[in-house]
Amino acid sequence: MIAAVVACFVIGYIVIVFEHPLRLDKTVPALLMGAICWALLSLGFNAGALDIVNTEGEVFSMFNSISGDAMEVGHAGAHEEAEEGFVGALLHHLGKTAEILIFLIGAMTIVEIVDLHRGFDILKGWVKTRSKRRLLWIVGGLGFILSAIIDNLTATIVLVTLLRKLVPDREQRIWYVALIVIAANAGGAWSPIGDVTTTMLWIGKRVSTAGLMEFLIVPSLICFVLPFAVASFMKPFQGEINMVELDEDDEEKGRLLSSKTMLFLGLGMIVFVPIFKTITHLPPYLGMMLSLGVVWLVSEYIHPEEDFTEERKVQYSAHKALSRIEMSSILFFLGILMAVAALETVVVNGVGALRAVAESLRAVIPSEDVVIIILGFLSAIIDNVPLVAASMGMYDLQNYPMDARLWHFIAYSAGTGGSMLIIGSAAGVAAMGMERIDFIWYFKKIAWLALIGFAAGAVAFIVIESMFNIGVTH
Repeated sequence: MIAAVVACFVIGYIVIVFEHPLRLDKTVPALLMGAICWALLSLGFNAGALDIVNTEGEVFSMFNSISGDAMEVGHAGAHEEAEEGFVGALLHHLGKTAEILIFLIGAMTIVEIVDLHRGFDILKGWVKTRSKRRLLWIVGGLGFILSAIIDNLTATIVLVTLLRKLVPDREQRIWYVALIVIAANAGGAWSPIGDVTTTMLWIGKRVSTAGLMEFLIVPSLICFVLPFAVASFMKPFQGEINMVELDEDDEEKGRLLSSKTMLFLGLGMIVFVPIFKTITHLPPYLGMMLSLGVVWLVSEYIHPEEDFTEERKVQYSAHKALSRIEMSSILFFLGILMAVAALETVVVNGVGALRAVAESLRAVIPSEDVVIIILGFLSAIIDNVPLVAASMGMYDLQNYPMDARLWHFIAYSAGTGGSMLIIGSAAGVAAMGMERIDFIWYFKKIAWLALIGFAAGAVAFIVIESMFNIGVTH
């Protein structure tokens, strides 16, 4: 039965990887995989064919519960305790997954409210240069900073939209877009709200906000700066660009009375979430709920237009913003995280399956740094969300407490390794879809730049850790 659970996960994962050739939304196999894995787990557990382990490390079996004093309360009592153990494990994983999903829904809704009020159009006025090289650094810097605030996916979408206004030639524009993917992924790696994977590690109490920023800002900067420094000497970024000239009327049409207010309010409330967590010690999703409530409240009463009527109000409402968020992505995370949780719960050699994999890896590859670098390369091929979820199950908090160097290196590798292929990150997939960037073109022209940035940042992390003994050494 354990083989059936693992086979279900592997098959589902393969279907997700080949979503483009199969023309199947990856949400479908993710949901099926999550549900079927737990169904197989339940059937096997109730039949006595497999055991499960909860988050405290207690092992439960339907016919021979060995958790605590179950054997002393009789056969019926042991069965009841085993059933409660299974349900408790399921609810625990569902609760942890729900924390991430609620956080993401709140953040995505705030960003959509800002976008409805054309808040991101304010950024267009900040770009005045005609130099190709200077424009590269401006949009790259914006990508690095914005991705740390509004996440790398949203930052990429915003900047691709901005570049469409500034660079009319698509052949020239895709070079900028491709480099933005590198900048956005690097910027998202050092922020708890910059990437889904860092958010997972943050909510899962593997990393702290201060820890991520302190330990990863330098490697992330190197991962961003080095590829851009090399690219700035390449032919596509030499000379001047024929930018689209916007007259004052066009600029006014692109903005609303509420644009600036909603931009700074939205970004400010997202940044407030880590502060709220630090002050109250409450889970981040509660801070995001508060932030969404404030932004929603202001959006209900602010007047975006001169002659604002109740009929126009719906065009800028949070209800419309909610209809624009990608629920398919939310459901994908639900399916994939619950599937990974099933592997974390099923017992192999006395421990969870993912923990058993970690122990096997340690036996084959003693260096954890090598394992995590391999994780970075894998994140370029397959989605980094399940990879990070799996690593959280492989390494426990007892041996690797919050802000251990392992977690910081995982955050860096999984966050930036995806830049090596266009399909390796959410930012890359978004750019690929918006500008129809060819996989082979990106692999030939950009992958090597992403590789040197990733490798240099990884070396910097290891060197800095060695010099200053950052984190916890195991």
